[in-house]
Amino acid sequence: MATAVFAAPHDVPTTLNYFGSTKDGKPPYNFTYEPTPDGVPQTNIAPETYDSVVHDVRGKEDTVSLDTNGFAFVKHVSAEKDFTDEEAITTKYYKEVEELLKEHVGAKKVVIFDHTIRRGSSGTYGKDGPQQRGPVTRVHVDQTYAASLARVRRHAPEDAERLLQGRVRIINVWRPIGNPVAHHPLAVADWRTLDPATDLISTRHIYPDREGSTFSVRYNPAHRWYYINAQTPEEVTLIKCFDSDEGKARLTPHSAFLDATSPKDAPQRQSIEVRCLVFDQE
Repeated sequence: MATAVFAAPHDVPTTLNYFGSTKDGKPPYNFTYEPTPDGVPQTNIAPETYDSVVHDVRGKEDTVSLDTNGFAFVKHVSAEKDFTDEEAITTKYYKEVEELLKEHVGAKKVVIFDHTIRRGSSGTYGKDGPQQRGPVTRVHVDQTYAASLARVRRHAPEDAERLLQGRVRIINVWRPIGNPVAHHPLAVADWRTLDPATDLISTRHIYPDREGSTFSVRYNPAHRWYYINAQTPEEVTLIKCFDSDEGKARLTPHSAFLDATSPKDAPQRQSIEVRCLVFDQE
């Protein structure tokens, strides 16, 4: 395993890619697959790039939380190291994730509905194949409010109406694989710095067999961004993508970003994110 020397904890001046407009004047969309029908572009979004600063919270992880900020950092050592065995991921690692969420966020029931492994080069939409998707270098949220509720009905149909009477969350469990993160670390935005009415742009998310929706994000100079410098495989980011409790942080935009100070010879980022429906009742 390659070893790299990383800079001391530091804030990173960088740029982030936000929603700008659509190239065709129509509502924004992303296709999740190629080739697209009739050869239409995979997305019609024209991004805009803005200078930003991503603040390092290493050593201050206890100052942020899912309910207040929309994200959290927790320590967790997994029995899985390489994440190359799909069966082991969906059985053993999923079980670890379920137990982690029960311990750290008070989950009573967890329904895991998919995961993504990223090992490829960076790309705006990470479209390099199921095992070679690159870091996503645009600010986004994985689900809109409506799509989040639809996930409950899709993945827990028999109990959906009962579960929807209680608190529902979608939490992504994100961890590096193999090495500390040097290139394209993950930034998460503080919910309290968003203006949801103007910043969140519902975007069609088109699968081969159905359609969902995500949030693209419009730039707002009030946004405040965070990460952990040189995040290790034993340091997990919990990313809230939805919360039905309107008195809590409801989501956090997130994006990979460029750290120009990263050692050039450090390994490229590898990571796994597991997407989970989290319920406060069984």
